[in-house]
Amino acid sequence: MSRRKRADGLGENVRFFILLIVTAILVRSLFAAPFSIPSESMLPRLLVGDYLFVAKWPYGWSRHSFPFSLAPISGRIGGAVPARGDVIVFKTPADNRTDYIKRLIGLPGDQIRMVHGRLILNGDPVPKVRIADFLDPVSPNSPCAPFPGSRIRLERRADGDAVCRYPRYRETLPGGRSYEVLDLGRTAGDDTATFVVPADQYFLMGDNRDRSADSRFPAEPGGGIGFVPAENLVGRAWVGFFSTDGSAGWLTPWTWPAATRWNRIGLGF
Repeated sequence: MSRRKRADGLGENVRFFILLIVTAILVRSLFAAPFSIPSESMLPRLLVGDYLFVAKWPYGWSRHSFPFSLAPISGRIGGAVPARGDVIVFKTPADNRTDYIKRLIGLPGDQIRMVHGRLILNGDPVPKVRIADFLDPVSPNSPCAPFPGSRIRLERRADGDAVCRYPRYRETLPGGRSYEVLDLGRTAGDDTATFVVPADQYFLMGDNRDRSADSRFPAEPGGGIGFVPAENLVGRAWVGFFSTDGSAGWLTPWTWPAATRWNRIGLGF
């Protein structure tokens, strides 16, 4: 093979990989991106070890839609206004870098308060109905960690497997959007002052109310988030594509099937 042909072949390979990288960046920035669940703040809907795609197009695009928030965009371009009850990935205002995932509760102008663990929206209590307890199999990604005074219970099934029992409720927002929440006991976030959501900002909360650092708490790194500016929204939770209980090892592929939570793959929002 001549030196000219080798150079042409190398050039084609380089162009192919550049095109591949650019396409991947555009898809991730404009269409959808993967996200993994790092904490229990969205139990029972999302478990640690869940992987999902986040849709970028519903709310349009901001600088945070792109890798490392490098796009020179001010505010948001295109898209619709988020709806109460949406599960949203966003950059926490504490550092504008770290991704969080919570449920949208308050729109601009809304008044929100917690009273004895009950959500009060614009002066009206949000309906909250007790339903069957949430039973979560104990695993490395789902340990059972009751705290003093909590209503969490570690139990064993007849087959000997350990499960964690959580009190579960169904909340229904104005308009009929409903979802499940956990109420584990009395904590600091159960009683708050009244929050008034400013223009172009949102109030978000975790479904696992007593283990969620959310808009009830001031924005600080590793802690609460305060009000979330509209431009910080990354996208809406779309569909789960993988889930693991954490019991498998990367170097032992024969353990992967047993660790996979197959029933969680394909769950939508």
